Amino acid sequence: MKWSNNTALRRLTNGETAIAVIGLGYVGLPAAMCFAKKFKVIGYDINGKRIKTLKEKHGAANGNILFTDSEEELDKASFHIITVPTPTDSDNKPDLAPLFDATKTVARHIKPGDCVVYESTVHPGCTEDTCVPIIERHSGLEQGKDFKTGYSPERINPNDTRHQFSNTPKIVSGNDADALELISNIYSSVIDSQVHRAPCIKVAEASKMLENAQRNVNIALMNEMSVLFSQTGIEMRDVLEAAATKWNFARYTPGLVGGHCIPVDPHYLLAFADKAGVETPVLRTCCGVNDNMARYVAESLIGLIRSTGRNPEGARALIMGFTYKENIGDIRNTLTAEIFNILTQAGISTDITDPHADPKEVSAMYGITLAAEPTGKYDMIAVTVAHDEYKALDEDYFIGLSDGNAVLADIKWIYKNKIKSLRYWSL
Repeated sequence: MKWSNNTALRRLTNGETAIAVIGLGYVGLPAAMCFAKKFKVIGYDINGKRIKTLKEKHGAANGNILFTDSEEELDKASFHIITVPTPTDSDNKPDLAPLFDATKTVARHIKPGDCVVYESTVHPGCTEDTCVPIIERHSGLEQGKDFKTGYSPERINPNDTRHQFSNTPKIVSGNDADALELISNIYSSVIDSQVHRAPCIKVAEASKMLENAQRNVNIALMNEMSVLFSQTGIEMRDVLEAAATKWNFARYTPGLVGGHCIPVDPHYLLAFADKAGVETPVLRTCCGVNDNMARYVAESLIGLIRSTGRNPEGARALIMGFTYKENIGDIRNTLTAEIFNILTQAGISTDITDPHADPKEVSAMYGITLAAEPTGKYDMIAVTVAHDEYKALDEDYFIGLSDGNAVLADIKWIYKNKIKSLRYWSL
């Protein structure tokens, strides 16, 4: 079957074929669930345990979606959406292995008349220059004549009940006008907000890079100013409250940059710039500022222990919060792990608790053992994540965990102006 826009849309609308979502993580699952309201969906993931969990939780509630770890089921799809992770390695270099593996999987099952859309975050040119040749090589098909491709950057914000897949503006792009029309029509059928048609795939890829690079840069500025003001006796939060009275001030706050986007995507952009031979000193510096915040916080905590007259070696510390963000279990790229390691290397006996993090996942990913509960009196307590469970805590709670002379480090400003007796520190 040669590629036809009208035929592709008709077959999907009539349920003759399905949409396949490859990768059912924080991006793929919301997309699959949303598309299942309108189309038949095949939700594919290589993690059999994940598939079992999804079947138990969502399978019976929606007859339009099939969760599977059997790639042969992809034969039943004609519109493939790839949503696998695109992390960085230990040297902050792009790691596209999961993306390439997913692309090869789709290539084994793609047919004439199909369309492949990438939502995984990549540098400009990756879809057309790298992924499409993989599809062609492993399928024997030709883009344009036999199949179409597109790119639609994901905008999922974990634990955000306001901005969902269906009500968030969506960027779409295609390798030609027919592909763009089909992809736009498919997404528009389930998106209640604007569907923006980018003029080409590279623009859509670059837009995702820019979104997260902008946040990285703004947070880096706040982190740098926080360090400056802290060391000169000025309260950063007071400065922000004053500056925010101006109508065009963009209010960002300092903090530990973790997770799957902000600390990762700018490094994809830096690699892209290096390949193009273009200097990007602002972005490179800002990545360095944010990447160094864990060390700054850890060394500040060590200094705070010394300021109480205690020797850090042999002191006890409690870190409350291990996930990169409040009220979720996601521990990817959490800077708390680095803080823990620095404190431990300084001889400080450190416990970590977190009501949302999975202890098995923490152990497997970082080699760190979470404590079920605080285990005694501490010289320093650091609250690094603004979980709801922590917001209701008062000073008496922290006094009960200390010997009365402990330091409370409040990274997220939860307890600002609420601590009267304990020594208090924040960014």
